[in-house]
Amino acid sequence: MRHTIETIGRVVSPYTQKFGIARQPGLVSAAEVSIILDPCFNEDAVRGLENFGYIWLHFIFHGVLDEGWSPLVRPPRLGGKRKMGVFATRSPHRPNHLGLSLLKLEGIDCADGVKIRCSGADLLDGTPVVDIKPYIPFVEAKPDAAAGFAGEAPPLLDVVWQYDGTWLSDGLKRLISQSVAQDPRPAYQDIPERIYVMEIAGLAVKFRIEGRTAVILSAEAV
Repeated sequence: MRHTIETIGRVVSPYTQKFGIARQPGLVSAAEVSIILDPCFNEDAVRGLENFGYIWLHFIFHGVLDEGWSPLVRPPRLGGKRKMGVFATRSPHRPNHLGLSLLKLEGIDCADGVKIRCSGADLLDGTPVVDIKPYIPFVEAKPDAAAGFAGEAPPLLDVVWQYDGTWLSDGLKRLISQSVAQDPRPAYQDIPERIYVMEIAGLAVKFRIEGRTAVILSAEAV
């Protein structure tokens, strides 16, 4: 018997375009999001969730639904040159376009609907949510497990602010710096003179990358 999966809510995220989103959860701790549950869910649906430190978020990669999928993909961690089976990667280009993120739970507000606040997100604004589960460390933490080609965190870029950005809050600066430090460029691209533009938190951030250093050139309201 076939069953249709219904969404239960949406994500409000500072990432408003795919370019610049952290490629894994937890890499950008300053990336804070809110999960807004649909009105049919009230505080009963999240009772007890506040006692957990992290949650598993099941979602749909809605930004690539029209791009289809392939049995072989080129993971950025491998320089975009080697192909791996889609089920050996976390590529968004999957047969069912389902994603899974482990997010730090920051709080739950139920005053006007249910809003779950999390950090360390790798989610596009408007992401449809299909399920939420608590993270249980004694069952799910396997620090000695084999990790294939992703055995360690990717190296970070050094970030230098050429733009003074005095009007930006410390939180916004952290979000921009941590996001750019992940090196959002396609793995095959290394053009020192190119200026990149990343839309984040309502800002168009311009930067260039020279070697292992990213230079922030400007951050203006979109």
